Amino acid sequence: IFQCVENPSIPMTEYLMSQCDLTMATGGKPMVQAAYSSGKPAYGVGAGNATMVIDEDADITEAAMNSRISKTSDFGSGCSADGNLVIHAKVYDQMKSALITEGGYLCSPEEKVLLQKALWKEDGSRRVETVAIAAQRIADFAGFSIPNDRKFIMVEQAEIGKEHKFSGEKLCVVMALYKAADFDDAMVKVRAIYEVGGKGHSCGIYSFNDDHILRHAMNAPVSRVMVRQPQSKANAGSFANGMPMTSSLGCGIWGGNITNENVSLKHYMNVTWVARPIPEDRPSDEELFGEFYNTEVM
Repeated sequence: IFQCVENPSIPMTEYLMSQCDLTMATGGKPMVQAAYSSGKPAYGVGAGNATMVIDEDADITEAAMNSRISKTSDFGSGCSADGNLVIHAKVYDQMKSALITEGGYLCSPEEKVLLQKALWKEDGSRRVETVAIAAQRIADFAGFSIPNDRKFIMVEQAEIGKEHKFSGEKLCVVMALYKAADFDDAMVKVRAIYEVGGKGHSCGIYSFNDDHILRHAMNAPVSRVMVRQPQSKANAGSFANGMPMTSSLGCGIWGGNITNENVSLKHYMNVTWVARPIPEDRPSDEELFGEFYNTEVM
């Protein structure tokens, strides 16, 4: 049975959370914090800032197509939509051209200044007027025009930090392009981007180098790493990657959440464990502590 509050309000939402058995909270950090403070069990999810690494061996055509699919889904409003592409210098120009072929519009430096004012207010808060709308409407709001066949907007970006708004979550069909001198530089940039926002959520990589894929997974403080897939589709689970299907992506303690899993049916169920006696299998101290075992301090 689904029930809906016809005239929602913050007090009504707080009351509902205090009465229900379990709250599934999304929609921003204040909502998640309110759910955790409701006195009832709650699952919260965190903000995204999905960042893709385009390695030197990437299939550029596939990477550009998937980035377009991910960026334009729901007009880029999803937390998993590609926000930043960190592109190896050897394939940077090729990737940029492929993104234009896929429907991207590359802003001039002057247009980029106008675009930033259209997305963020002077105090740094996001303008709701340009969230989840078509690229043409964003450009019109900013004060410039783009062709009708363009599906998303790109800006070239070098700086990273909270004061550089394009390195954070955008909630629209705008993505930032970063040129990495090499893979090591890409890892530095990825780490810096997640210090701006999106910790615990997700990242991706287009590479066939298993060592690079593992390094990316170990480097990025996220719960999900999608390999050669459209991020906004793959994060939520598919029959082709084995991820649990959901629209609620936990970010763990990185993002201030109780879980970093894809919140799905199992999280809504109580489980009863029935434990029968079994033969004891007690490990020795040496087995238990492994390389940290030291008889001199035991």
